[in-house]
Order: sequence, then structure tokens, then C-alpha cells
Amino acid sequence: SARHAEVAVRNIARAGLDALVDVRVGPALESLPKLADENPPPFDLVFIDADKGNNPHYLEWALKLTSTGSLIVIDNVVRGGRVADAADTADDVRGTRAAIELIGSHPRLSGTAVQTVGVKGYDGFALARVLA
Repeated sequence: SARHAEVAVRNIARAGLDALVDVRVGPALESLPKLADENPPPFDLVFIDADKGNNPHYLEWALKLTSTGSLIVIDNVVRGGRVADAADTADDVRGTRAAIELIGSHPRLSGTAVQTVGVKGYDGFALARVLA
């Protein structure tokens, strides 16, 4: 959102990193193809924390924008245990489950999931290393 982008821009500037960071506002599935068309150097780290139903699409784009040794992190992959519940067919759960399955089956990825617990309950993140 524009509001979140404004906060990010202020924090990035306060950290002295505004010359290094390009904040883009808009739906990621529209922004990512445009970014790829610019042919940027590969990203070392991609952090995915958006609408969970599209996690598999974001993971595919991350693979296009990274190279060997890059790290891809997907947030909120446990969702209070809902992802492991086969009866839960909500869009966020299906998207998260599909992204985890893609990490496990993709020949260019090696990954794991880490469960966390805190005041918000049980959740976790997936880590995937790009192999080739």
C-alpha cells in the first residue's frame, strides 16, 4: 500500500540506504514482470511476505530473479498448523502448501521450514537455497 511504502521510504532514508533501495508500489504480480524486464543483477535474498494464495507465483518469480547461492525466505508457512491440515482448503493455506511443495520438488531448490512460536501463536518460515 502507499501508506506502507511511505513508512518504508522514511525508514530506509533514516538508515542512509535510500540510494540503494528502490521501493515499488502496486500488485507484485504486475511489478515483478516489469522488474524482470529491466534485467537487474541477481538478488542475493528474496523475502516473500504477501498474499499467501500467490506464494507459488512469487516463488517462481524469485527463481527468475536469483542465481546459485541466493536465499529465498517465505514467511508465515505454518499458520497455526493450518497448512498441515489437509481439510483446510482456504486460499492462503493452499498457496502456502503449494509453495512448500514446490520447494521440495524443484531441482534448483533445497529448503526447509522452521516453526516459530510467540505472542501471535505458532507460525514459521521456509528457507530455500537456489542450487543452480
